[in-house]
Amino acid sequence: MPRIESTAARLAKLGFADGARAATLVRQSGTELDDLLKGLVAVADPDLALASLTRLAEREPTVLDTLRADEDLQARVLAVLGVSAALGEHLVRHPEQLGLLAVPELGDARAELLRAVGAEPEEDEPRASEPDSLVRLRVAYRGRLLHLAARDLTGQIGLPDVTAELSDLAGAALEAALAIARAEVDAGDVRLAVVGMGKQGARELNYISDVDVIFVAEPREGADETAALRGATRLAQAMMRACTATTPEGALWEVDAGLRPEGRAGPLVRTLGSHLAYYRRWAKTWEFQALLKARPVAGDLALGAAYVEAVNEFVWSAATRDHFVEDVQAMRRRVESHVRAEGERQIKLGPGGLRDIEFAVQLLQLVHGRLDPLLRRKATLPALAALSRGGYVGREDSRGLAEAYTFLRQVEHLLQLHRLRRTHILPSDPGDLRRLGRALGMHADPVGEFTARWRRHAREARRLHEKLFYRPLLQAVARLPESESRLSTTAAAARLEALGYVDPNGALRHIAALTTGVSRRAAIQRTLLPVMLGWFADAPDPDAGLLGFRQVSDKLGATPWYLRLLRDETAVAARMARMLGTSRYATGLLLNAPDAVGLLGSDEGLSPRPPDALLKEASAAVSRHGTDMESAVAAVRALRRRELFRTAVADISGLMSIEHVGVALSSLNDVTIQAALDVAIGKVEVERRAELPTRFAVIAMGRLGGMESSYASDADVMFVHSPVPGATEREATDAAYAVANELRRLLALPAPDPPLLIDPDLRPEGRQGPLVRTLASYRAYYARWSSPWEAQALLRARFSAGDAALGAEFISVIDQLRYPPDGLPDDVVREIRRIKARMEAERLPRGADPALHTKLGPGGLSDVEWVAQLLQLRCADQHPALRTTRTLEALRAAEAEDLLTSADAAVLAEAWRFASRVRDAVMLVKGRPGDSLPADVRERRLIARMLGYPPDGSEDFLDDYRRVTRRARQVVHRVFYDS
Repeated sequence: MPRIESTAARLAKLGFADGARAATLVRQSGTELDDLLKGLVAVADPDLALASLTRLAEREPTVLDTLRADEDLQARVLAVLGVSAALGEHLVRHPEQLGLLAVPELGDARAELLRAVGAEPEEDEPRASEPDSLVRLRVAYRGRLLHLAARDLTGQIGLPDVTAELSDLAGAALEAALAIARAEVDAGDVRLAVVGMGKQGARELNYISDVDVIFVAEPREGADETAALRGATRLAQAMMRACTATTPEGALWEVDAGLRPEGRAGPLVRTLGSHLAYYRRWAKTWEFQALLKARPVAGDLALGAAYVEAVNEFVWSAATRDHFVEDVQAMRRRVESHVRAEGERQIKLGPGGLRDIEFAVQLLQLVHGRLDPLLRRKATLPALAALSRGGYVGREDSRGLAEAYTFLRQVEHLLQLHRLRRTHILPSDPGDLRRLGRALGMHADPVGEFTARWRRHAREARRLHEKLFYRPLLQAVARLPESESRLSTTAAAARLEALGYVDPNGALRHIAALTTGVSRRAAIQRTLLPVMLGWFADAPDPDAGLLGFRQVSDKLGATPWYLRLLRDETAVAARMARMLGTSRYATGLLLNAPDAVGLLGSDEGLSPRPPDALLKEASAAVSRHGTDMESAVAAVRALRRRELFRTAVADISGLMSIEHVGVALSSLNDVTIQAALDVAIGKVEVERRAELPTRFAVIAMGRLGGMESSYASDADVMFVHSPVPGATEREATDAAYAVANELRRLLALPAPDPPLLIDPDLRPEGRQGPLVRTLASYRAYYARWSSPWEAQALLRARFSAGDAALGAEFISVIDQLRYPPDGLPDDVVREIRRIKARMEAERLPRGADPALHTKLGPGGLSDVEWVAQLLQLRCADQHPALRTTRTLEALRAAEAEDLLTSADAAVLAEAWRFASRVRDAVMLVKGRPGDSLPADVRERRLIARMLGYPPDGSEDFLDDYRRVTRRARQVVHRVFYDS
């Protein structure tokens, strides 16, 4: 026991993780291993190597003597055993294959694997009839894998040679599997080609990976095509089974034909003509990206070569296809979704993983390879080198990506070799990390050094992925260090066009203006723009985004905090790019208040401010300007501009529902009217040299009254006043008129911000009636003259600004009219229906498509609102919950009171929300109001993008709108007209 304990201590000191277990293994082997310990402690996992070695020695006692006699063989064997438990198991089962590791080079893999399954490579129709051919194929395959891993792990060959040899070995196995299939299946008179795709096609396969293929078949001369395709399909299926079938020696790998036309829904085998017909008419850009790596690997190689030659035409013209930009953006989103979905320890799909690098390289090849044949390489590293030589990627960037890619592929291989399982997840167990670090030559602190190196490469790969597509655009127009690449302006324009810029030459001019020069401002812009350009590309209108960024930067570029904020606060820059590339309305607001950039830093900063706080700030702004009334209102309007920007950005960012947007805008308009009213009253009092002889209130109507204001809404209001004791009615009325007119003038003054136009046309008698009435006049008019439409309009009335007590008195007066005690007589209901039908016929603009008019079209806002209002007029007296100025609240109340079914209420609410969102989106995107979905396809696409549809979702947006409004119209017919 003392001897075992001392051996355990010595072995632990030498580098074994579990010295006691290692000592036990040494004792149980019954063999002196001291002369092999030097080799054992040098490998990645000495404990694993010792365990496999002792088992191998039990199976084949001469192994240890053989290893002692040949140091090169010893190094190869121990290197494999110290990394791969699976290959160690294989050697224990097949110790005769130890001799393979003593041979520097093996012969042709294809010939060897064909012989293993009973076929000969020179035969036209090889036969493989032995029942154990699947087993012998796997044994022979893993023997070759063992030989390759030994040379790989001892540094005798580099990554490109390893992946190429793995790919050729997989091709040889496919050929042998095809020979097995021919022995099993009578395929008839047909030629079958197996075309490698993905890593197999690019000769950059992993140790364990699905092997992507496409099958192409042609009948031999005189044969029937249909019968030939059936036979080829049976042959392909049998070949796939020969690779994936489970045997005592396991399976090889999955053969994946999912990249074929139509994917798994399409036929497994097609003729060459059928493939080409599909690619000409139906294929998406990602399919051509996949075909970039196509290579004949088995079967009829001449047919496979013909296929590759034919599809190359499509691959290198993909960038000129319709919807290329949308497809590219969709591919980028798929990559980003993988990045978000997978944890950071996923070295393939995680941030800074292999997919980041591969996608960027392939996309650059598609864009520039059309005009530069030197870029048409299948494998990632050669393609990256070609991009660097051509000036499309900076030399330093190329070197950084190549180093990261090589490191990550080496780690991927080490992960897979351990158990011969397909995995891309870095382990968290320190023992596994130690094995990885030591396999890569890190012995001092393998876990810490490996983790640091992996994180460094991942960060660098992610950073370079983000800048790779954009940074060279700057180099095309700006003076940058000589070490950077020199992308021609033609190539830069092509890249911008591929990203979705409609005017790439204009974009290049903006880039040049922002980045040229030696100032600190230009230097920071050169840091910012590579990432900003990508964010603009993700926005609906990249050109508008870049233009807006230049305009804002021209206004604020000399302000120290502006560029520093964008550089240091990623969230601000990203949100700004999204906003500039989406909304001309918000961009215009920002250009006139550029310091509002500071609001973009957080979601909390975009939350609407409480009306009380806004009113307090507005009142303070008015006070600061004293008797300068116009300057005071200008300050109030500037506050409104800032809050409009806050709301617009929150809306664009998806932080507010359409209902909340309406409340925020309506509250802001109330505050603006109140502050301007205070100024107007002050001015009138100064001119009269006396206090106002009347109480004055503003009553909100229409959308303002319903707390449903849009960005384009006017302020529908009525003015009411009530003389104070001692004042004559004439004196009070004159003063009230002066206040109302001054309020309208102040809010309509020319200014850089959106005006708030006061519209008093919903007052009694409309434009023919007096602008201002006393409360008594309103009471008398409504008691004697009011018509049904006026009662309906008053359903939206609420106090907005001025004397709150007077506002409450006015609301009390109109309640009897808008909530009639006995409901509505049938003749009044008929009149309301007649008015609505007439409005639909007469008010729709000439030439407008009724189905696409959000306000007056079938199932639009008017339809929904009239349903809610008719229910209120008929039932609010008996159901007080209906006494609200808001449409959706009225619908919810009607549902709760069983006046509407839940299904009908949901349909109407969905249509109202959809139409309201479209109206707001039109204003946000175009910067001018519109009540219809645009007929222009590009404008409609921009609005669809703002509403969350994908780049190619314009028609889906149109279909959704038609569907939602059609269903709402059906409810309107049933509830409004037939009830």
